[in-house]
Amino acid sequence: MKLEAILKEEFGYDTFRPGQKELIQMVLDGKKAMGIMPTGGGKSICYQLPATIMSGLTLVVSPLISLMKDQVDSLNEDGIPATFLNSTVEWHDREERMRYIESGAVKLLFVAPEKIVDEEFYSWLSSLDISLIAIDEAHVLSSWGHDFRSSYLEMIQPLKNLSADCAWLALTATATEEVQADLARILDVPDENIIKTGFDRDNLALKIERGVDKIDYVLNYVKSHPDESGIIYAGRREDVDKIYNFLKENDVSVGRYHAGLSDSERHNQQEDFLFDRINVIVATNAFGMGINKTNVRYVLHFTVPGTIENYYQEVGRAGRDGLPAEAVLLYTPADLRLHQFFINKSLGDDQYKLSLRKKLFEMSRYAETQTCLMKFILDYFGETNTQVCGRCSNCLDDREVVDVTADAQKALSCVVRMGQNFGKKMITRVLVGKDDVANDWHHFEELSTFGIFEDWTLKETSRFIEFLAANGYLTGSGGKYPTLKLSEKGVDVLKGKINVARRQDLPKYKPENVTKSRTIVADGSFDMDLFEKLRALRTKWARKQALPPFMIFSDKTLKDMCVKNPVTEADFLNVSGVGKVKLEQYGESFLNEIKEYQASEV
Repeated sequence: MKLEAILKEEFGYDTFRPGQKELIQMVLDGKKAMGIMPTGGGKSICYQLPATIMSGLTLVVSPLISLMKDQVDSLNEDGIPATFLNSTVEWHDREERMRYIESGAVKLLFVAPEKIVDEEFYSWLSSLDISLIAIDEAHVLSSWGHDFRSSYLEMIQPLKNLSADCAWLALTATATEEVQADLARILDVPDENIIKTGFDRDNLALKIERGVDKIDYVLNYVKSHPDESGIIYAGRREDVDKIYNFLKENDVSVGRYHAGLSDSERHNQQEDFLFDRINVIVATNAFGMGINKTNVRYVLHFTVPGTIENYYQEVGRAGRDGLPAEAVLLYTPADLRLHQFFINKSLGDDQYKLSLRKKLFEMSRYAETQTCLMKFILDYFGETNTQVCGRCSNCLDDREVVDVTADAQKALSCVVRMGQNFGKKMITRVLVGKDDVANDWHHFEELSTFGIFEDWTLKETSRFIEFLAANGYLTGSGGKYPTLKLSEKGVDVLKGKINVARRQDLPKYKPENVTKSRTIVADGSFDMDLFEKLRALRTKWARKQALPPFMIFSDKTLKDMCVKNPVTEADFLNVSGVGKVKLEQYGESFLNEIKEYQASEV
């Protein structure tokens, strides 16, 4: 049977996404391969589909224990036998699952890396017929990765010893070129077996809001997007609690998630969000690593994440169904200072701290850049020749652009005259001409650039320095006391070879300007009334099956039903996301709902 036919029959999709078929073919050929795809790019199909074909067991190693149940439930819902073994499984249940796996009835087994280095478990695992080893979230193996866990490297050699003949597949969504090279070395993946599909998410609109009243903005945004699922990320537990209580007082259906809550409360809040019993959840960045909810329409960052990798992974939770989604970063420089404080207090060695500071500097550049936001991220991950997205807040910014070359030359000249050995705070105070940096042993008051911005405020000057750094005219040292130096681009500005342009200051924020800028209806034309009826039917089935609604059908599949209006089983199979098992389980019910709606419209 052709791979496309299996894709349709087992998973309900007519065509492969970029990179999927190539990786699947490598796996079926018994090779070692690596896939680097964006969050929501369809990585799991790359091992799930081969598992339905291969004679033996597919072993999926993942650090995301809380995600395993969702993955297994979703596979079983599609009629593909799967199970998981991790620390959450009681011993009697574990024994039963192991006997079931030994019988050959299970096609996919999900385990945590810790299980691989458990001698007793590994001995049992060695007795199984394993056709494929898939390592999900593979970036945790690389010391260059944002979630590096050195203990996970211990599992690599035992895994290599399991079987000389089985295929290998490593998958990750956030890998810089350094991480990619490190993973290829660790896992012995040849360059020709690495498939990179690009990190662009063309359904995701990135947005940055600067200088806003954050709590006010969040309330107005959530209120203007009713009945849509959203995640609000905050850096500290107290911020999560503050936002949660504020939204709840203003009649928002909201939950919260952070390490200060009991295990049962965290579990219940996550379940409420997955099952659409609440629309919004406020969380620290630990949330979301264990969910695969497809219909999240927006992600708001109340505080700035510490790395581009973490940020893009978190915004990637929006729009996994391929429908329009939005990610808004509420930026204030104070957030960066908080990250700097925690880096300094970190127990890591100097090299580790330096790596974090460099990543934080890149995050600060992103927050201040006036270039296309998606292009900035793609450039960070090493993608070249990328085009502007045309949908982010910078691409849509229609403020007047003014020439600031003269001011840039003054600021850059000051950096040079100060020996390129100082950070933003000191440079700012010298430019403004503050008394506290004059007449000390540095003798900054003798510089021709001292006080050259005397008519500017410290805040205005600091923002201008941040603008120069964000747009590549200055680079950061990344040390404990970060210093700013001129880049080649900055040198060209001083020499008059290139000009510097900057948009005018942002207009004052007004709460009423938070509009419903994006909605599910924006992606094509279909009957919204029918969509709501099908969504209600999906909820009914979800409660009956004790599954999250998106596991029955995604919003994208419901939308396709509204567009195609199927009336026969053959028509229903032509809907994206409907395979043979979903047809058998839900076809009659949904077809009847569509027919009744059509009859009522006559």
